[in-house]
Amino acid sequence: MFKETLVKISVAVIISALATGVFAQTYPNKPINLVVPQAAGGTNDIVARLIAPGLGEALGASIVVENRPGAGGNIGTQSVARAAKDGYTLLLTINSAQAINPALYKNPGFDPINDFVPLYYIGATPYVLVAPPGSPLKTLADVVAAAKKKPGELSYASAGNGTISHLLGAMINTSAGIEMQHIPYKGVAPAINDVLGGQVPLAFASLPSALNYIKAGKLQAIAISSAKRSSAAPDIPTIAETYPDCVGEVWVAIFAPAGTNAFAVKKIQSAMKATLSMPEVRERLMAQGLDLAPVPPEKLGALLKDELAKWVRIVKASGAQLD
Repeated sequence: MFKETLVKISVAVIISALATGVFAQTYPNKPINLVVPQAAGGTNDIVARLIAPGLGEALGASIVVENRPGAGGNIGTQSVARAAKDGYTLLLTINSAQAINPALYKNPGFDPINDFVPLYYIGATPYVLVAPPGSPLKTLADVVAAAKKKPGELSYASAGNGTISHLLGAMINTSAGIEMQHIPYKGVAPAINDVLGGQVPLAFASLPSALNYIKAGKLQAIAISSAKRSSAAPDIPTIAETYPDCVGEVWVAIFAPAGTNAFAVKKIQSAMKATLSMPEVRERLMAQGLDLAPVPPEKLGALLKDELAKWVRIVKASGAQLD
């Protein structure tokens, strides 16, 4: 009986090794889907389209960027969690979806730790509080004064309930003792459009999604949410210069379904390292306001766990909750 069992185990090991060898020789041999669980125009969409050509070149396969927005990023994230574990479906997401939604939604439909394998951390960027050109709200002090003058009447747009752009407004409300009204949108692009059109006086937008408008004079930057000023926009003061506890950045990373073939994981990680070493890719990402400070792949999982604990506290304090 022992010998029969040993033979069965040996055969299974050989079959597994052969399968891995065949996979290694052929992967990738078809397009790879890079799922962005938010609408076009947001930070991770911009990043995905900037890295896709270089990543495809490094992997020797075409990269198809696919936007699957809905439920604050839950729909696209769920789809990747349930995808085949063959390295052909990847998730390029932001911490508001991966680290905040599990605290915000009673049932987000995915487990951020157990349903995914962390592949590569790309970078982080702040949010910026913006107003239309010519707005009398030119500084954070102007915003606070206006909100105190008419409590509950000054409104700000965000990319959706529970996003960092929403919670930053809640954090300022608490720190400044004001009551700005939150208006959630289905993504950052429509929020910016309504600020441009004058339908809403303020919005929190990620720096990559707003920077070109700011440079063109179409949006007026008030303050950014990083701990220190951004090298891409050094003239914009930080919120933390007035309210030190009001800091929140969006980071971007790539994940794969848990159990994804180990060879594919290593190859994607190697290709991402090569992609982010390309000067033209780095320059374009940094020009969008992305800080490319490295977080090793093996530490991305620990970063996610830390973020989950942090945002649970902030979400609870804000009172935000979605079904």
